[in-house]
Amino acid sequence: MFLGEHAHRLDDKSRLTLPAKFREQLGASCVMTRGIEPCVFVYTAVSWQAIAARLKQLPLMKAEARAFARLFFASAVECDLDKHGRIVVPDGLRAYAQLEKECVVVGVDERIELWAQAVWQPYVAQSAEQFSALAAALFDEQCGW
Repeated sequence: MFLGEHAHRLDDKSRLTLPAKFREQLGASCVMTRGIEPCVFVYTAVSWQAIAARLKQLPLMKAEARAFARLFFASAVECDLDKHGRIVVPDGLRAYAQLEKECVVVGVDERIELWAQAVWQPYVAQSAEQFSALAAALFDEQCGW
């Protein structure tokens, strides 16, 4: 499980050092793709296979399902961690997530998210204001919360 928020910097060669605990869990390689918000999702090989299996279940006849799968898989890239625990963020994903120098690496259970610090900070501020409402909308008494 990936947890926490970590400030990191993207270097001049588009490399980003991942937190040591994240590197241990990722192993030697990972898969990066476009996130739902303007961020990059990073998955372990095992988690990626599970996500791919779920996406294969989407109804092929629905235009929305085809469009989502197309964008999600088209932007995906397998990457290896170098000996310093860095990954290279491809230009397309970097542009999509507006990643420049200052980045935030966020652990979100089975995935890692890479955010531009300038995008992450307002997102957190806005979401924090809605945290209680989000919890109420997503969980009810039957969930045991």
